[in-house]
Amino acid sequence: MNVLIVSQHFYPENFRINDFAEALIERGHQVTVLTGIPNYPEGRFFSGFGLFSRTNEVWNNIRIIRSPIVARGRASKLRLAVNYASFVLGASIAGLLRLGRKYDVIFVHETSPVTVGIPAIVMKKLTGAPILFWVLDLWPEYASDAGGIKSKMALEWIAELTRWIYSHCDLVLVQSRGFVDSVRRMGVAESRIRYFPSWAESLYSISESQPPVSLPAGFKIMFAGNVGECQDFPSILRAAEITRHRPDIHWVIVGDGRMLPWVKEEVVKRNLGNTVHLMGRYPVESMPSFYSQANVMLVTLKAEGIFALTIPGKVQSYLACGKPVIAMLDGEGAKIIEEAGAGFACPASDAAQLASMVERVASMDKSELHRLGEQGKKFYETEFERNVAISRAEAMFKEVVQ
Repeated sequence: MNVLIVSQHFYPENFRINDFAEALIERGHQVTVLTGIPNYPEGRFFSGFGLFSRTNEVWNNIRIIRSPIVARGRASKLRLAVNYASFVLGASIAGLLRLGRKYDVIFVHETSPVTVGIPAIVMKKLTGAPILFWVLDLWPEYASDAGGIKSKMALEWIAELTRWIYSHCDLVLVQSRGFVDSVRRMGVAESRIRYFPSWAESLYSISESQPPVSLPAGFKIMFAGNVGECQDFPSILRAAEITRHRPDIHWVIVGDGRMLPWVKEEVVKRNLGNTVHLMGRYPVESMPSFYSQANVMLVTLKAEGIFALTIPGKVQSYLACGKPVIAMLDGEGAKIIEEAGAGFACPASDAAQLASMVERVASMDKSELHRLGEQGKKFYETEFERNVAISRAEAMFKEVVQ
């Protein structure tokens, strides 16, 4: 099939949609991606990219059309809103002027905001191709719980916009079963909703290797991914303070994000330099080598209603690597860890319980940690394996085309 993917983020930004597009190519499909200029998470355009450079290129046999956008910046909510709006306008125009007219399906990768669906609707009007809309962030809940929007009028407007976008989609795919009720409340019939969870890229199954930088000796609990507000780093740092009396316990943070400057300052303020280790951001290809050196992996989300419905994408990557998982979150994500028998979970934002779990796990026998990791890997292979996920997607493509 000839597949058009609409996603504000794509290679060289590190999102699972990159792997999804590559997997479709591997299976013989044609893939075009309508996306923006890469600027996540640093907030500035990646080196070599700009408004008039590399706007039309081919990567791994995937045609990429990049629309003009305003870079997201680091801190301003206004700047972020402008970034979102500029993609809607730029991608809609780029789609009209620069894309072809013959596509079998349109696949929308919806990380926030929900407005990423608007350029896809423009292309549906132009081509007649059906839309599959993959909901990774739930709106309007995300705008309220994570975005800080409290105005009743604004949230009602966002809800109406979400209903309008969903109404133009042939199938609405949800990354968590906890999303189904909310999507149904937005007017989507049960017959148009499909459960489509994330998976881990195939590279996460590789054997142990050394990371590009040295890690501290001792028991390493590792967080890998976006260092943002939603990940509740105040609670992580508080837990690290509580465990500071155990010099063998090290909190290793691999990643970047809007909260990283604050985390760096707090590590110095709280004298946590020997306990918390900020490694910075590395390409996705380096992540398995970091994981292989960790004793346990850490996943966290703030204590907000929306996050209780979400399965963080890193959960699948952690499970695929066969590492035990410690979770400080509520709801669906915690259920996955417990159902898999892959580790332990405590309530979101409960730093004291997180610290207690880390100390308990740090005292466990290596064979028991290995058993937890293996259980998680087996669960992953049954529930989230890459080939299973791509086959589900292909079946849904055929369904909407027929």
